Amino acid sequence: MPTLHQDHPVHVLDLGDGENRFSPSWITGVHELLDTVVRGAEAAALVTTGRGKFFSNGLDLAWLGEHGDRAPDYLRDVQHLLARLLTLPVPTIAAVNGHAFGAGAMLAMAHDFRIMRSDRGYFCFPEVDITIPFTPGMAALVQAKLTPAAAIAAMTTGRRFDAPTAVGYGLVDRAADQAALVAAATEAVRPLAGKDRDTLGSIKSTMFAGAYAALRAAEPAIGR
Repeated sequence: MPTLHQDHPVHVLDLGDGENRFSPSWITGVHELLDTVVRGAEAAALVTTGRGKFFSNGLDLAWLGEHGDRAPDYLRDVQHLLARLLTLPVPTIAAVNGHAFGAGAMLAMAHDFRIMRSDRGYFCFPEVDITIPFTPGMAALVQAKLTPAAAIAAMTTGRRFDAPTAVGYGLVDRAADQAALVAAATEAVRPLAGKDRDTLGSIKSTMFAGAYAALRAAEPAIGR
């Protein structure tokens, strides 16, 4: 399950050391940790990362296979988490330590900035190859963060982008060695931690109003 530790004023959200798929309990756990990040008024910033081979492998397809009748609520909950991160009122950066696939790549996209491990791991939207179309909200999120050319390359091909190629297409901002990944992400957002939360949250909400509205088009069953 996800955990949180603080390198004041930066909070480091550790998604876990497995595939970090979006199970309902995992989603709830991340929301609870985000509550901690935004609680109070002191300076804060967020680094999100994982451990091992995966940043996040996306939707929990095994759970969906067993609970197909709950799929609409589940997808709403996934989208709500993405919407919350997209407009979180503190600076955020994803330290992509390994594979980021599907909703896992969208989770990284929902952060303000992204830094990816340079030597291993792929950033990929496999929806076209696994016959799962993007929801309007998920498509809006990706398109809000990429140029039209990069969105076409990422969303319609199923291509697996290594770190140098992901940087070239603008999927991530830069790459770093694994040993320095979290430290580099932490130092990138540390100087931004004192931004006024109301102002920053309002700016993000305005910048990404269309994607946020599409992600929140239906109220989720769980989460906030």
